Amino acid sequence: MSLNDWLSRGWVTEHKASREEIADLLAVADRDLQQSRTEGLGPDWRLAIAYNAALQCATAALAAAGFRAVREAHHYRVIQSLELTVGWSLEEVRALDTYRTKRRAAGYQRPGLVSERDAQEILRLAQKLRRDVTAWLRAKHPELPPS
Repeated sequence: MSLNDWLSRGWVTEHKASREEIADLLAVADRDLQQSRTEGLGPDWRLAIAYNAALQCATAALAAAGFRAVREAHHYRVIQSLELTVGWSLEEVRALDTYRTKRRAAGYQRPGLVSERDAQEILRLAQKLRRDVTAWLRAKHPELPPS
């Protein structure tokens, strides 16, 4: 399946990304990667912040590819698109999606659900995604990565 298939199914819309938009999304990701390391924050919050960093990176990749996820199942679609944009493995996508559901449960239903290991792993995953998106942008969309 391709992103054009997603378009025909109504899962994404066409979008023309600008250099500024990509720079802003990656700046938010960088801020959140930094903030997720803040001492004294519990693992629930550190996971939520690192997850947001990963989501911004994935959003930047999807935008650079010429699409924007529709509102319904937005986070899910953005994460799933990583296989079609930056070429993440199914295993990496599934890991990030696991943290999507854990973040939602910890934030809205069950505080204390996130372990220290979870918080560290999502940070590692988000940092890897930031690097992978930057490399992908340079290789596939050299007009978009921020200077």
